[in-house]
Amino acid sequence: MPTKREKDVATVRETTGHEWDGIREFDTPLPRWWLYTFIATIVFAVVYCVLYPSIPLLRTHTEGLLGYTNRTALVASTKAAVAAQAKFIDRIRAASLDDIRKDPELLGFAETGGRAAFNENCAPCHRPGGAGAKGFPNLADDDWLWGGTLAAIQQTITHGIRNADPDSRQSQMPRFGADGILNRQQISDVADYVMTLSHQPAPAESAKRGAAIFAQNCVLCHGEKGTGNQEIGAKNLADGIWLYGGDKATLIQTITYARNSSMPSWGARLDPVTIKMLTIYVHSLGGGQ
Repeated sequence: MPTKREKDVATVRETTGHEWDGIREFDTPLPRWWLYTFIATIVFAVVYCVLYPSIPLLRTHTEGLLGYTNRTALVASTKAAVAAQAKFIDRIRAASLDDIRKDPELLGFAETGGRAAFNENCAPCHRPGGAGAKGFPNLADDDWLWGGTLAAIQQTITHGIRNADPDSRQSQMPRFGADGILNRQQISDVADYVMTLSHQPAPAESAKRGAAIFAQNCVLCHGEKGTGNQEIGAKNLADGIWLYGGDKATLIQTITYARNSSMPSWGARLDPVTIKMLTIYVHSLGGGQ
């Protein structure tokens, strides 16, 4: 392969001297704009290495003249945010829940902070916005197992339900079928009667028998008309709002095996200010009493 630089006869342009199967390579210089851009990138890289951390060493790296990193910027912005929030945090810590609701500035801060805490800790069960799911109460309606006042919500969040916290809310529904308290026919009759409490159709005869069984076994907690008791977390059976479902099959399962779910004690995990903000937020979802 020849390496002698010579001119192409047809174009009178100089070649590099390389030839492949009779095809010669022109010695064409790079466009100036491309060359200047390439040089600029080299200059930029050198300047960047001087100004910012970039060159790894054995145990560390060069700091750069500016000493800037994303981590230091994040730490600085976080400190600034904490400092800006400190005055509100201190005021919320000292204020009562009622006082917070009366102060528009504190109320807005508490609802925003409560929403963030809710999304981080509560939304996996209660869903964003407190919409709830099967087995997890809807916090945006006005149906409350343990009460929807500010004090009641704070108590529930702080100590939870049916857990090891000595102050948690405690109640236990009997397993009427599993423990042999009622037989299958009696459970079916009670389910029919409970369906009539929420104006669902059910056979009259079995519902009548179920009413008598309900009066003997269920009235103590759920009340004569099935309207529930928030002091012990007994559900209102007459409002058509169901935690696990109001169809007969689900009611039979509930009566047979009971539903005694648990909620964590958030007071052991979250600070008192966050608990207050969560209380304010949940109360503001629309169902707070």
